Amino acid sequence: MQVAPSILSADFGKLNEEIKAICEGGCDLVHVDVMDGHFVPNMTIGPVVVNPVAKVATKPLDIHLMVEDNTFFVDLFAPCKPKYISFHIESEKHPHRLIQKIRGLGIKPAIVLNPHTPPETIEYLLEDLDMVLLMSVNPGFGGQKFISSVVEKATKLKALINKRNPNCLIEVDGGVNDKNIHELKNAGVDVVVAGSYVFGNNDYSKAIKSLQV
Repeated sequence: MQVAPSILSADFGKLNEEIKAICEGGCDLVHVDVMDGHFVPNMTIGPVVVNPVAKVATKPLDIHLMVEDNTFFVDLFAPCKPKYISFHIESEKHPHRLIQKIRGLGIKPAIVLNPHTPPETIEYLLEDLDMVLLMSVNPGFGGQKFISSVVEKATKLKALINKRNPNCLIEVDGGVNDKNIHELKNAGVDVVVAGSYVFGNNDYSKAIKSLQV
C-alpha cells in the first residue's frame, strides 16, 4: 500500500519541516489538496505555496483538484511537475480532453469520484487513466469520518479496472487510519491519502508505516 500524506493537515507555519518529515518518514507521495471555494466550500493553496513544497519534497507530488475550472488549474500547477493530477468527474464536461491535456504535459492523469458517484460513471475513461481516487468523505475539509460504503465501491471499481485497464491504480482519500487499512487493501486499493492520521501522530514515520500493509 502506498501512502500519500495530505499536507492540508500539516502545520503551515513550518511547512518545509513538515514536508521533510513525511518524506524522511517513508511516504510514497505528497498529497496536495487544491480547493477553489466554488466546487467545495473551502479554499486552500496555490502555486506560490506548492512550488516551494515541490522543491523541498523528495517524493513525488499528487495534486488533487477540487475546482470548477479544471483546465485553468491544470495549467497553473503543471509547472510544479507533479506525478499525478486528479480532477473530479462531477466538475468536468469534457473529461477525455482534459485527460489528454494532462498526459501531454508529462503528468499522469487521474479522476476523482465523490462518495455518491458510482464507479460505472467512468468505465469508458479507465483505459486512459493512471489512477482513480475515491473520496471516502465529502470533499472540502480534513478530519472527517470515513464513509464505509467506499469499501464496496472500491471492490466494484477494481472489477471494472481488471476488465478495462489493470494498470490503473485505486486511491482512497478521507478518514483513513490503521483501523480500516486492511479492509481497503482487501478491496483492491493501492494508495491511501492520510492527513490527520499522519500529521496528528507524534511519530510520522510510525503512522506512515502502519498504513503500508
